[in-house]
Amino acid sequence: MKVKYVIDSIIFIFLLAGCSKTITNVTSSTAYTTPEPICIGIERDGSQTLRVWGKGSNVADAIEQAKKNAVYEVLFRGIRGTGECERCPLVPEVNARERYANYFNPFFKDGGEYQKFVTEEVAGKTSCLEAKGSSIISYGVIVTVDREGLRQQLERDGVL
Repeated sequence: MKVKYVIDSIIFIFLLAGCSKTITNVTSSTAYTTPEPICIGIERDGSQTLRVWGKGSNVADAIEQAKKNAVYEVLFRGIRGTGECERCPLVPEVNARERYANYFNPFFKDGGEYQKFVTEEVAGKTSCLEAKGSSIISYGVIVTVDREGLRQQLERDGVL
């Protein structure tokens, strides 16, 4: 009985720690690389929950870049994973980003339309990971991308 209590206590502590921000000070080039997005799951409405990374000169810029990266991945690269997490890109056409630059440049600008299709989980809280280099912050956040809403918007706008 005592062992079960100790194990339950340890698990509880790890769960609490998992909900808090993890700051990793990095002195090497780790903060300057961008890890692959990780699929956490697919929601019942078809949206994808991902852990993605973004870089910036401050935390807000890095989180905003991570959101852009999430939408970009869903649109052009697809999400690699296993089982239900494996998803093809919404825009499978080669060089679609360049071909439809007049559409996607404003779409991805700061404050652009991409924001309608991505939400940060526990906004401002932190299911976040932070890596600091000497001049850049790399931030990993959990976001949900509305894949179906994005597909419908692209169809309405004539991209798909």
